[in-house]
Amino acid sequence: MHSIRLEGVRKQFRRVNINHNYQTLKSLILGGLRGEKPKAPTAAMTTFEVLKDITLDIPKGETWGIIGRNGSGKSTLLKLIAGIYKPDSGSMSIDGRVSALIELGAGFHPDFSGRENVFINASILGLSRKKILEKFDEIVSFAELEDFIDNPVRTYSSGMFMRLGFSVAIHVDPDILLVDEVLAVGDQSFGNKCKEKMDGFKKSGKTILLVTHDLAEVERWCDGAIWIEKGEIKQVGKTNRVIDAYLTTVAESENQNRLDGRGRGGVEQTQTNRWGTREVEITSVSLKDENGEERYVYKTGDAMTVEIGYVSHGPVAEPVFGVGINKGDGSLCYGVNTHIEDIHIKKIDGPGRVTLRFDRLDLVDGSYTVSAAAHAKDGHPYDYHDQMYEFSVRSKVKDVGVYRPPHTWEINGAASEAEAAG
Repeated sequence: MHSIRLEGVRKQFRRVNINHNYQTLKSLILGGLRGEKPKAPTAAMTTFEVLKDITLDIPKGETWGIIGRNGSGKSTLLKLIAGIYKPDSGSMSIDGRVSALIELGAGFHPDFSGRENVFINASILGLSRKKILEKFDEIVSFAELEDFIDNPVRTYSSGMFMRLGFSVAIHVDPDILLVDEVLAVGDQSFGNKCKEKMDGFKKSGKTILLVTHDLAEVERWCDGAIWIEKGEIKQVGKTNRVIDAYLTTVAESENQNRLDGRGRGGVEQTQTNRWGTREVEITSVSLKDENGEERYVYKTGDAMTVEIGYVSHGPVAEPVFGVGINKGDGSLCYGVNTHIEDIHIKKIDGPGRVTLRFDRLDLVDGSYTVSAAAHAKDGHPYDYHDQMYEFSVRSKVKDVGVYRPPHTWEINGAASEAEAAG
């Protein structure tokens, strides 16, 4: 049994480009003296396809997540299913009453009271007046607006407005619930109530379609996931597999943009955080993945190699090379050097290379910097590059702190290993 079935659905919008034919003040004055009329604005209309050949089957009673970048067509797809838009081609079959948490309170009239808007909005969503009367107190109580329900909604704060819209939408007893980035409505307490309500819907066998950029929420709630890219379905299937494929593509794209911005000869150096006497000079610092390819975006748990190129301007005895990793805010995550680890370098003279391999980059999602240094055993600085090389770590798990060690939970005696975020 399917709640939602789409076959070959397409949706396009018109885009009007207006050319205002702006002129300089001088040309306007001279044109006026010559009797010329200012050029009227011209308009050119084009169309662009937002959704292309969308074919989907959402089983009854399951929760599915829709993921993708901004502008990929996720919200447009929900609006098609909700009946806000009509498809330009293809067929749609929706089995059951639909409630959409897309633009909360979109049907509210600012000059009407909260009470009046509840009746208007709930009736638009398909509830009879008798049913609205039965649920009215529950709607108001859930929205925590008992003291304000008879005030015009234009006097509500944005949070009050959203809470009332959310409460109306979830109390129409839908068979299918469409949710678009609205699970964090209101404060922490109200957000928890919303998620409890969603849990109740899920347990009662409702069909839920969820659009969000919070991949951890998709993993928590959803039986399956749909990845949309530039209006087309890129992948459909098990939640973990789809999220992993999406994260990999996003990381590759971000990494390529960084490489293109810097060129391929290592990270461009700046002099801002650099000091030392330069008997040994660091000539390049590159970050590389397990395949030896230059990379500046990693997933939690990936391997990373820091490759330092140097040149010694004459013989230098017992040099020390070090590497540090800092969080984006400057706080130190980890620092190590060859002297600390009892790696003795007797003497260098001329060009050379030092590499440090991290077998697992167990850092949480965020931005980081690498420092590289060459100095004497007594600390005399030859060349320090402090926090000059940026990289990012991406993870579907939004844990906090810096370090994500592999770990295991035990619930009532049953072990459950926390999945590596990569």
